[in-house]
Amino acid sequence: MDQNCSRGMSDTDGSCNKARKKESSLVEVQMCQSVLPCHANHQEELGAGQLLKWMDTTACLAAERHAGMACVTASMDDIQFEETVRVGQVINIKARVNRAFNTSMEVGIYVTVQEVLSGVTKRVCVAFSTFVAKPTGTHKVRKRLCQDEEMLEYSLASERRRLRLYNEEAFKNLMKDYYNLQDKGYRKPVAPVVSTELTRVESIELVLPPHANHHGNTFGGQIMAWMENVATVAASISTCRLCGYYPSLGAVDMFRFRGPSSVGDRLVFKAMVNNAFQTRYSNFGCNQCVLEKQKAPLTVYMLHTTYYLFQTYPLLLSRTNVYLGYNNVAALTVLAGKRGWEASNINDKVGVYVHEEADKLSLKVEMKVKTTAFYAFSLLADLQLRPQWDKNYLSCEEVEKADEEETIYHIKCTTVNGSKSRDFVVLLSKRQPCKDGDPYVIALRSVTVATVPPEENSIRSEVKCAGFLVHEIGYSTCKVSYYNQVTSGVLPYVEGNIAGWSKSMEETAMSCILFLEQDLLTTQF
Repeated sequence: MDQNCSRGMSDTDGSCNKARKKESSLVEVQMCQSVLPCHANHQEELGAGQLLKWMDTTACLAAERHAGMACVTASMDDIQFEETVRVGQVINIKARVNRAFNTSMEVGIYVTVQEVLSGVTKRVCVAFSTFVAKPTGTHKVRKRLCQDEEMLEYSLASERRRLRLYNEEAFKNLMKDYYNLQDKGYRKPVAPVVSTELTRVESIELVLPPHANHHGNTFGGQIMAWMENVATVAASISTCRLCGYYPSLGAVDMFRFRGPSSVGDRLVFKAMVNNAFQTRYSNFGCNQCVLEKQKAPLTVYMLHTTYYLFQTYPLLLSRTNVYLGYNNVAALTVLAGKRGWEASNINDKVGVYVHEEADKLSLKVEMKVKTTAFYAFSLLADLQLRPQWDKNYLSCEEVEKADEEETIYHIKCTTVNGSKSRDFVVLLSKRQPCKDGDPYVIALRSVTVATVPPEENSIRSEVKCAGFLVHEIGYSTCKVSYYNQVTSGVLPYVEGNIAGWSKSMEETAMSCILFLEQDLLTTQF
C-alpha cells in the first residue's frame, strides 16, 4: 500500500510547494490491489464486500494519518457502482480527508479499475465516509488546506453533512410511522403478488481476532462485507428462481454504525427481498445486531440498518427536496471555486469579473458593504426584497416553502429591447456558516413547479446557477460576491456589460450596496 500520493507538483515555488506537498501527504492515502480469484465470486467478479473492506481500510488510514489518533468508522454515504471489476484487473483506491469537524472527519474515497493489458482506466465508484476520532483531553481534529481542489471539497463537506443528518432524522420518522401502523394492526390491501418469504436469510458471524482492527473493535469494512454477503444470498434466491440469472450489486444506501462490537461478539445479519420492480430489479433490506457474550443471547443494540439495491436506485420522494438543495449549493460552490476570473471593471466598492470556459460564460460581481455579514445575508436571502434594489425585477412572489432553508419563488422581470417580459421560477437555498471562516450561502437555480405554469405574455427562462456568497471581513464590514452562469434567458440583461457599452451591473451593484447599508442605518435610528 502506498500511503504517499504524488500530486505532480513542481518545486518552482520553493518552500511553499514543499509545504503543500507535506500537507497533502498527511491527509491522502492510496491503495492498489490486484484482483485475484480469492477476491472474486463464482462469476470471477470482485465481490462488493471485499471492495468495501478495502475502501474502509484506506479511508481509515487517511483519517488516522490526518488526526494523529485512533479513528473508527461512523458512516458511509450512498454508493453507486458504475463498473464491474473482474479477476486480473487492478483496483486503485484513493482516500483523502476533505474536512475535519470537532471530533469527526469526512473522507472522500475515489475508486478506479485498470485493465492491465490495455491500460484503460474506468471509475468504479465515489464514496464519502465519516470517521470519528478518539481524542485525549481537549484535543480537536483540525485541518489546514492549501490547494484549490481541497478547498472545494472542504466547502461541500458541510453540505454533505447536512444530508447525513437529514437522512438519519427522516429514517427515524419513517420507522416510527411503520411501528405505529403495526401496533394498530394495519394491513394494506394489495393485488396478488409473489411472496418473498423464501428469500429471508439469516447469518451469524463470530468476531475473531483477524476481524478486529488495531483498536480491538470489529473492523467496519468487515461488517459491511458480511452485510453484503447476506444481502447477495437473498438476492440470488429471488433472481435465480424467478428470472434464472445471478444479480450484481448496483448501489447501496447509507451505512450508519450505532455502536462498536469487539472480538467474541456474535453478529446476526438478516436480509429479505423487500420489493421487485418490473425490470427484474429488487430492493433488499438488511439489519444487523450485536449479541452479548452470554449463554443466553440478548440483543444489545442495532448497529446498522441499510437497504441494498441491485441494478437500480429508487429515489425516495422525501429526499428529493434535500437533494435539490444540495445540488443547488454545490453548483454555486463549484462555480465560485473556479480559477481564471478576468477583471472587467474594478473600483473601490465594486469589481466585475468574467470567466469563460468552453461554451460557458459566467459573471462575478464583488461588493464591499459596510454592514454585518449576517445582516446582509438576511436581506439578500429574502428574494421578495430584491425589486427594491434590482431594476430588472418587476416582482417576486413566494410560491412554496419546503423548509426554513429552501424556498421557491416566481420572479417577473422587465422587458428587454421591446421583446416580451421574462419570468423565472427558482429554488433559493440559504445556508449559514458551519464554522468560523465559512461564507453565508444563497444559491439559486431554476425548477419546474406545476402550480406556476408558463404565462402567454412572458417568456419562461432558466437560471442554471446563480447566487451570493457573503464573507465576513470585520465586525461591521463584509464582502458580498454575486455569481451567475449566463444562460440565454439571463443574457439580455447582461449583454451590454459583456459588450462594453453598458454599466448596468455596476449600477445594480451600487444600488444593492446602498440598500444594504441604508436599511441598516434606518433600523438603527
